[in-house]
Amino acid sequence: MLIPPALNSGYALFCEQSQVRPLLLERIQDARLRRGLDELSIQHIAVLEPLWLLSDYLHQQFTRFPHWLDEFLVLTSLPEKPSNEALLAGEAFFLSEANACPKSATAPLDEAGFTKRLRLYRQWWMVRLIGLDIQQRLSLTDLTHRLSALADACVNASLQWSEQHYGSLYGQALDSAGRPQSMMVIGMGKLGGKELNLSSDIDLIFAFREHGDTQGGKKSLSHQEYFTKLGQKLIQHLDTVTADGFVFRVDMRLRPFGQSGALVLNMDSLEHYYQDQGRDWERYAMIKARVMSGNALDVQAFEALRKPFVYRKYLDFGAIGALRDLKQMIAKEVRRKGIEHNIKLGEGGIREVEFIAQALQILHGGRDQGLQKPALLKVLPYLAQQEYLSLIEVDELREAYLLLRRTEHALQAVNDEQTQLLPEEDTARTRIALLVGFTSWQALDARLWEVRNKVHRAFIALIDDGKESSDEVKSQEVWRVLIKHPEDNDTLREATEAIAWRDQDANVRRIAQLLASKTVVFMQPIGHERLAVFLAALMAKLADEAKPDLVLERVFPILEAVLRRTAYLVLLCENQTALVHLIRLCRESVWFTEAISTTPSLLDELLDANALFSPPNKAMLSEELQQILLRLPEDDEEAQMDAMRRFRRSIILRIAACDITEILPVMKVSDHLTWLAEVLLEQVLHQSWYYLTQKHGFPVNGGEAVLAPQLAIVGYGKSGGWELGYDSDLDLVFIHDAQAKGHTNGQRSIDNLTFYTRLGQRLIHMITSFTSAGRLYEVDMRLRPSGNSGLLVTSLESFNEYQQKDAWVWEHQALTRARGLAGEANLLLKFEVSRKTIIASVRDRHELKAEVIKMREKMRAHLDTGGKEKGFDLKQGVGGIIDIEFMVQYFVLAWSHQYPELMGFSDNVRQLEAASAVGLIDTEQAQKMIDTYTLYRSFVHRLNLQQQSRLVQGETLIANQHLISQYWDHFVNNIEV
Repeated sequence: MLIPPALNSGYALFCEQSQVRPLLLERIQDARLRRGLDELSIQHIAVLEPLWLLSDYLHQQFTRFPHWLDEFLVLTSLPEKPSNEALLAGEAFFLSEANACPKSATAPLDEAGFTKRLRLYRQWWMVRLIGLDIQQRLSLTDLTHRLSALADACVNASLQWSEQHYGSLYGQALDSAGRPQSMMVIGMGKLGGKELNLSSDIDLIFAFREHGDTQGGKKSLSHQEYFTKLGQKLIQHLDTVTADGFVFRVDMRLRPFGQSGALVLNMDSLEHYYQDQGRDWERYAMIKARVMSGNALDVQAFEALRKPFVYRKYLDFGAIGALRDLKQMIAKEVRRKGIEHNIKLGEGGIREVEFIAQALQILHGGRDQGLQKPALLKVLPYLAQQEYLSLIEVDELREAYLLLRRTEHALQAVNDEQTQLLPEEDTARTRIALLVGFTSWQALDARLWEVRNKVHRAFIALIDDGKESSDEVKSQEVWRVLIKHPEDNDTLREATEAIAWRDQDANVRRIAQLLASKTVVFMQPIGHERLAVFLAALMAKLADEAKPDLVLERVFPILEAVLRRTAYLVLLCENQTALVHLIRLCRESVWFTEAISTTPSLLDELLDANALFSPPNKAMLSEELQQILLRLPEDDEEAQMDAMRRFRRSIILRIAACDITEILPVMKVSDHLTWLAEVLLEQVLHQSWYYLTQKHGFPVNGGEAVLAPQLAIVGYGKSGGWELGYDSDLDLVFIHDAQAKGHTNGQRSIDNLTFYTRLGQRLIHMITSFTSAGRLYEVDMRLRPSGNSGLLVTSLESFNEYQQKDAWVWEHQALTRARGLAGEANLLLKFEVSRKTIIASVRDRHELKAEVIKMREKMRAHLDTGGKEKGFDLKQGVGGIIDIEFMVQYFVLAWSHQYPELMGFSDNVRQLEAASAVGLIDTEQAQKMIDTYTLYRSFVHRLNLQQQSRLVQGETLIANQHLISQYWDHFVNNIEV
């Protein structure tokens, strides 16, 4: 169920995060005051604010015509449909201001006044329709009918004005019986089906019934010339952009002979064209065609032409062939790069829904007149009723169509622009989700892909394309032969010649080596069959691939890994989307190749696009992991460890997929990777506790057994700062709060300190041990008190004492990026209090700064792996990540006693924001540091996925590097800092 903004929890969050919200309201209120209107009350703002906050177009119009807002406060029912009578009578101007139209509503209008009235009438209706749509007070059918009626009204008003304008000069166009003729305007596409969308252009064809000459004017013109003038004037009235905007973009390319054809044709010429030269795609276009202007004779004449052209009394095989050609054309366009986010033209989009219905109308509509309906939502139920499609298929198509059209309207409502492309920026995505009636972009995006996948399956299944099947079968046959004769290089070249290889010979050799390998030679016949089908499908995909050599290089290790488990080949062949995902992800990241070739079961993740591109949040991660582990015996530690490692890989695959496809920005990538680590650490702590308590019993404090671990797992560095990468290790410190003199209550009792030391050892063992599924993480414990020589697990009291008396400055720097990751909640709170107490200690800023600079110089000398020839070390290089982090850490340690907000968070970005907020750093400088820091981390993620070092070559980041170097030099030399 779609949710209006007032009831949408996502909208409230959107408002909280909106930086322009106060400014937008201020402009509205100012506009009202300038026009002598009352300011909107708080109650009115609550109702009206979603309109201008979610649509820039509405805000623009309400600022221009602030009194239009008042209608929404009293609009209790749907307004009457637009009409040319209301337009010409000046209905819109009763709600406009006096200066909106210089003449009275009833006075004759000159052309300038008329074109202004057209545009303002259109704007007035668009404002109402978009507003009602945002408030979820209009069904899709109501909305599209009124939009279509608006186009009808504007077209007919223009014709009426033009006929009056030209009347004294040219007179009238009369038919052979002396009856007046009007120009017939034929609406095509969505306009013809009364399904027009917001900000759509209108596809028109102009016609008239009979040839002749105009009569009764000062000058006579042929009907052809006369109606051509009317058509030109109509296009000018609607399409020309003035200070008041436009009315509709007019597209005349669907007329006979397209742009090279006459602008207006009489009915005889129109009929001859469709009978002799009408093409198959024009039959599709004519399904929705309708006469928008003209009398009953005009409608009758056009329908007598249209129906026999579109609907045949027999099932003609030419139509079937044409459908296949159209289907191929659509499928080919869908494969175009970047079109997957187009909800009209992309896979499973609006056009595929329309094609399915129209194909069945073309095939069967001549014999079944019930199919001769222009509106898609009317023909769909009939398709189920007469069993052309199943009820489930029709329900799925209808549901998909409604959501896709709602989303289309949302996209176009923002700026009144004709677009079907889903946005890429987070705020824009959230706005679209709220406009459609979803609480979040993730929810809308998941639902869109769910319905689009169903539409595309129906689209693919509609017609059994004999040509496609034949080509596919031939390709598979070629690969069957090659598997038996891998030495046939000529045939192998022919089989891959459609692929734009950079080095065809090298790839032919690689394929031949695989086919000649013992694994392939000794496969069972069913394995050979599956391999042939897979290779045919893979090579077909590589034909459309920009980097086929790289993809083959990375996909082949996966193929080699699954040759003994060929069920995975079936999985990929039967799910082409999975194969597409595999190719794309391998192209972008060698990490995928290694992950999947090591763990082929990860291929299952590719099957569900919704899950693949929607990584779970922390709560969902925890729930998902619990569901996996609940199926395993709690005392089967090896199985539990394997399961956690496989879980980690599958989640990282999903996160990386979102990273590569830019669904998640770099900050969100790190958030998800950090959540994953926290959930796994919590589970590892639970299992380690279970293991030790089974062996030694529970620790006793104050005479009572403690049934939950009094342990905090503290993360430093990237885990503490919410900045984990794909290959990050975990810098951990273990802190306990157990009673030192107590013992465990089991038969093999040990003292509490020994118990918690063993608990720490157990944790490290479970995290770092290699199993058949790899390991969870590398762990670094050197940041604990006294480093490697210190206790593995420290009491909170000892930790505090060490930090206050013995810790080095660099250890306090590290503490600024520390936080609890897992463990007992009260102890985690105690640690946070302790952390803030230590950080907020008053320090000599000059001594602190000298120590920070000294440590930075020492690290740069020993750890910077870059150089003039090697490239820029993103982390340790001059102007790199560490320079930013050290400046921030200095500010946190130097000023937190005065500005506690500096230590409110442990991540670098929010610490920078806090430093800016309290005035320690200039706002512009802070933002540039944040932008550069985020950019550096994005590069690190990408390099991790390609398994490359953190060195960046060339001039890629030279400007950022110089900027941060300047900030660092200023920090070093400025005694006031």
